[in-house]
Amino acid sequence: MEFAAELRAVCKVYASGRQPQGAVTAVTDLDLSIRQGEFFTLLGPSGCGKTTTLRMIAGFESPSSGELLIQGQSMNAVPPNKRPVNTVFQNYALFPHLTVMQNVAFGLEVARVPRAERDRRAAEALELVRLPDLGDRKPAQLSGGQQQRVALARALVNRPALLLLDEPLGALDLKLRKEMQVELKSLQRRVGITFVYVTHDQEEALTMSDRIAVMNHGRLLQMGDPVSIYEQPATCFVADFIGETNFLQAVVLAADGTQVRLRAAGCELLVPQSGQQLSGGQAVTVALRPEKLALQSSPGTKGGGLTGFVQELVFIGTDTRYVVRLETGEMVTVRVQNAGQGSSNSWRSGDPVQVHWEQQCARILTA
Repeated sequence: MEFAAELRAVCKVYASGRQPQGAVTAVTDLDLSIRQGEFFTLLGPSGCGKTTTLRMIAGFESPSSGELLIQGQSMNAVPPNKRPVNTVFQNYALFPHLTVMQNVAFGLEVARVPRAERDRRAAEALELVRLPDLGDRKPAQLSGGQQQRVALARALVNRPALLLLDEPLGALDLKLRKEMQVELKSLQRRVGITFVYVTHDQEEALTMSDRIAVMNHGRLLQMGDPVSIYEQPATCFVADFIGETNFLQAVVLAADGTQVRLRAAGCELLVPQSGQQLSGGQAVTVALRPEKLALQSSPGTKGGGLTGFVQELVFIGTDTRYVVRLETGEMVTVRVQNAGQGSSNSWRSGDPVQVHWEQQCARILTA
């Protein structure tokens, strides 16, 4: 299978001053295979190496070691202007003195594409981003969302093998950002070009991506589709970074290959074993998503769930967020959907409750 892009054991080290010990490692032993035609997202906090990775694919940075390929061809020695990629930045970088049509056609003009073809392709690109009637306007006459679409059209008009997007929605307000997420994914499906997208926004990554690579401290922690990344995080960092998660510190009592019996929050629990090699006495972490949990009024007995009392509750609209203090002092967040006016979510601060969940909703993490 030929990939749109591959990174093989790629490292990037920045020198810092004249002392070798002052060097900064931005990316370490990164292996990525980006499939043709997919929406691939590099996700992680600031400083995790995602933008450096994108810049290496674009050719703005050179790998310190390893190999980078685009469509099966090594790009290590190929300058940015010779690579079959285009980049869309957060600040759009539109030329204020040119019209929208001139902005979109600029790259074709530099490439000496004949005028008639240049105009035709620029018009097609504006049609793709649903701005067919704004070609005569200047960037200052456009909204933020429209400017972002012009930047996309300018990048797409050259028909790149890869479109690289460096947090392109970061400057938009929340409502417009959500609208553009849907629009961007729809655009990617229409044009069929491989998109490589950089963001620190977890919801954005889950909404748009075919696959996500989660990075931290220059390393790849997990790669997969949005459902597997969310439902089956490989590490505590991934579980905590993608969405909201409760963590319970636990000790393994026994493991039979399919189920693990462990002690957590003063109770014995059964949790599915997910391929880890576990042994009695081993310290592990149990991850529980708040929306997977349920509350029951506690009759004052011990069995059937984690016992505690409601310490705090916040009405969010779609659901109510309960913070439960367990008998051990640990805190657990539970999100209960507000189904309607007749909702039975009647717990108040100080009420005794029990926290329950389906066994398969708990995940054991060892890293």
